[in-house]
Amino acid sequence: MGKGILEVFIQYWPVFLQGALGTLKFAAIAVLGGTVVGTLISILHLSKNRLLSGFAGVYVNVLRGTPLLVQMYISYFFIPMVLPALNSIDKIYYVLFALTLNSSAYVSEVIRGGINAVDKGQTEAARSLGMSAKNCMIRIILPQAIKNILPALANEYIAMIKETSLAGTFMCYELMYTRTLLANKYLVWQPLFIIAAIYLVMTLTLSWLVKVLEKRMSVSD
Repeated sequence: MGKGILEVFIQYWPVFLQGALGTLKFAAIAVLGGTVVGTLISILHLSKNRLLSGFAGVYVNVLRGTPLLVQMYISYFFIPMVLPALNSIDKIYYVLFALTLNSSAYVSEVIRGGINAVDKGQTEAARSLGMSAKNCMIRIILPQAIKNILPALANEYIAMIKETSLAGTFMCYELMYTRTLLANKYLVWQPLFIIAAIYLVMTLTLSWLVKVLEKRMSVSD
């Protein structure tokens, strides 16, 4: 059976640590970028302009309705093919681009739900006082919606941590890619159990922190 799991972890823990940090970094970039893009998409979705809201609906349905791995392949191979000028860019950015767009589709729905949860009477009251729709959204709606949005965004980050495991397919140094590195040392099954344990620790820890955040935010209600 070869080396034991603990023995492999003790010998190669720096490899697993670097992979875990890569996973956390990729997930953070994807969710932060996804939040920016998702906010814009959610605003378009809420627009009274049918063309804009229709575009946002198609955007969300396509990205949520197709596998992330397929989106990664399209980004990784198709974009450099149609835009040769981008060939000099590190291929890792194509993977991050796909992760960001995928996250934005889910985040946009989170933001849209948070905005819709705010009492519409407040919007009507603000507009009746002469406040523009833009100022109403920025000063009245979004600050209240953030309470509903933050815990859901944290959960999206947890979900994205697991999704980034697909980035290893494209030789990006994240947690799942460590298995490929250690396979060259004839370690086949041990890294899988170690990787699973690290993912479990990360997701359970972050889930606990999300619950703490939700409790603290509910106290101020």
